[in-house]
Amino acid sequence: MTSIDAGSRISLRFTMALVGLLASGCAVVAWGQANYPNRPIRMVVPFAPGGASDFAGRIIQPRLTRELGQQIVIDNRAGADGNIGVEVAARANPDGYTLLFGNIGTMAINPSIYPGFQIKPTRDLSAVTQVMDVPGAMAMHPSIPVATIKEFIEYAKARPGQLNYGSAALGSAQRLAFEFFKSKAGIKLLHISYYKAAGGVTIALLGGEIQVAIVTITPFIPLLKSGKVKVLAVIAPERMSQLPDIPTMAESGFPELTLGSWVGVYAPAGTPRPIVNRLHSAVIRTMGDPEVVNRLGAGGVQVVTSKSPEDFASFTKTQTEFWARIVKQTQAAAE
Repeated sequence: MTSIDAGSRISLRFTMALVGLLASGCAVVAWGQANYPNRPIRMVVPFAPGGASDFAGRIIQPRLTRELGQQIVIDNRAGADGNIGVEVAARANPDGYTLLFGNIGTMAINPSIYPGFQIKPTRDLSAVTQVMDVPGAMAMHPSIPVATIKEFIEYAKARPGQLNYGSAALGSAQRLAFEFFKSKAGIKLLHISYYKAAGGVTIALLGGEIQVAIVTITPFIPLLKSGKVKVLAVIAPERMSQLPDIPTMAESGFPELTLGSWVGVYAPAGTPRPIVNRLHSAVIRTMGDPEVVNRLGAGGVQVVTSKSPEDFASFTKTQTEFWARIVKQTQAAAE
């Protein structure tokens, strides 16, 4: 029989204890994932209450709470064009108890507008699923005698530099989309920024200070029906059920402009895959609830979900690259 000296016995006991400790730790982690969630979940909305993301988040909140069996708590963290909220979520513990309601601006545009911002969404956040798309639209003052995108292009070419368009900021999705449109159409318009002016673009358009703008369609539906503005095309994959006679930008010759202000759910990078999968399934079921679909639809919001977290991660990456090209082309910068 081989003898074992005292030192070897101590080393063996230490090794066995370490193995037991590691196994115990793994068991605790596995139990925590299997038992997820067992406390309230924070949903960071990187904008102030009342905006499109907050509006949608609060419609989704009750149904997702029921689906997960734990309270979803909306945490509005506005500031720096959404970057403050993004950082809060990205730096949270990757345990599934902090989520981010990220959108086209915070996730795909800001990385190019704010290249010095330390958080990189595609690196520091894990995609769960897209939840919706808020269609945009080409809205125009009713005094402009055109009815289609083609007619507007001809009208603008005959008046280079004489027409104004507006947006909320130089780096907003609406401004960048309009610059892309201008470049493709070969027209020249003067841009007026209404940065930090709540409803500034809408007021300017209604008053004729600007003649045209790319806008989020939701608040413009009643204005369109009352004749205070006209809409030449919507920025959406398909025509809107609320506005079936208005073509899409793709139908009007601009296939690149098929998405509006999309929104999705993200978790901090490093969140365990079983938890990401659990969240994906729960959010998908939530977005399929007829009450959620109807309430969002009444506000002009279209439910759009991702087949898998990988699909949404790929979508986010593609969108980030697309808007990086537009930012470079338009030389947009943070104000």
